[in-house]
Amino acid sequence: MRLLLKNGTIVNEGSCLKGSLLIEDEFIKEIIPETSFGEFSQDTEVIDVTGLHILPGVIDCHVHFRQPGDGKKGTIESESRAVVLGGVTSFMDMPNTLPPTTTKELLKEKFNIAKDSSYANYSFYLGASKDNIEEIKSLDKRTVCGVKLFMGASTGNMMVEDEKALEDIFKYSPLPIAVHCEDNSIIARNLQLYKEKYGNDIPTRCHPQIRSREACLHSTKKAVALAEKFNAQLHVLHVTTKEEAELFSKLDNQKITGECCANYLWFCSDDYERLGNLIKANPAIKEREDMISLREAVKRGVLKTVGSDHAPHLLEDKMVGYLNAPSGIPNGEYTLPMMLTLSKEGVFSLSDVVQRLSHSPADIYKVEKRGYIKEGYYADLAVVNLNKPFKDIAVPASKAGWSPFSEPFPVSVEYTFVNGCMTVKRGKLTGARRALPLSFDR
Repeated sequence: MRLLLKNGTIVNEGSCLKGSLLIEDEFIKEIIPETSFGEFSQDTEVIDVTGLHILPGVIDCHVHFRQPGDGKKGTIESESRAVVLGGVTSFMDMPNTLPPTTTKELLKEKFNIAKDSSYANYSFYLGASKDNIEEIKSLDKRTVCGVKLFMGASTGNMMVEDEKALEDIFKYSPLPIAVHCEDNSIIARNLQLYKEKYGNDIPTRCHPQIRSREACLHSTKKAVALAEKFNAQLHVLHVTTKEEAELFSKLDNQKITGECCANYLWFCSDDYERLGNLIKANPAIKEREDMISLREAVKRGVLKTVGSDHAPHLLEDKMVGYLNAPSGIPNGEYTLPMMLTLSKEGVFSLSDVVQRLSHSPADIYKVEKRGYIKEGYYADLAVVNLNKPFKDIAVPASKAGWSPFSEPFPVSVEYTFVNGCMTVKRGKLTGARRALPLSFDR
């Protein structure tokens, strides 16, 4: 099978090139500059993408697809189907499922589910617990994306606070350690203070004071110290504060990196009055000055990746009081449109967007032959229109069925190709899929 994407603008490795891409089977066969365009055989399908931009597909290294255990909210099939509509071609799914993915056997089950149902390429984190260090030590570096560690904030048995267990994880993990950093003791003290003030009717606007910047910074500093002590590869997830961004700006250690999520670049505490629990997430969306600082940190590469933290919940579960409302936002479909919208507004360049959503995740996790538009690489591509509004935003594709967004983004994803397979055509699913497990060059 040969496919030609003709006359687009290819955004890759800091440059924009007018030209065409020739895809053969699963791979990028040739990158053809506009001035070198020639004739092709009749068996080549041609798609004219004049006026559109061709980007490497998004590698979202932070999603919660809810399977196994919570199929009402989402499954690997339903949520991968949703995110490919937003230009995501690969995902790395978190282990806080039911049961938590803390053994290799449970990890294998998730891979098997994805093999039969996923629309995007996939890998899965093993969840660290206080007593599964032997499982961590024996992980396959070529097939498993990383180890997820909840330092002080999680559900079930995945919160690790024991010092010896923490040290063992940082000392022995053969894979990148992706860490949720919030200090639970600080959060508990803050929550008690707000319960004394409001009883059980705490306003959602208090969320960033309860899950405070101090809780985040204290835990992040601890994770960084452990990584430095044991020379571990650390990726701190969903950084939310200007203080953490400043901490990363002063680090001189290539093995320690940070992620922001699109939520924290788009929303700030001003939005709680309007959206309430719809933007309740952990860590909390914080102040406007934090949002501005995070945008700058992402632009400068102080924070290397932008993930979605896609976390579907049913709307009815969100429409309750603050204390009972779950945390998480279903936005994996919208991360690329959000970032492209911020680019149109001058916050980021197109190259910044590609670097944070595609290149850097591939580099940090050492994803094999993905994340770039290169000859011989898998044809994982998002073709976008920067001047056409996104599809009806009131009907998200996620099984959750809602989003906190009310206005369409001014950009759209026209095509998504996964391993050369046209999964999305003119903004709609084709029904075709060719997803593969991710492999890692470690």
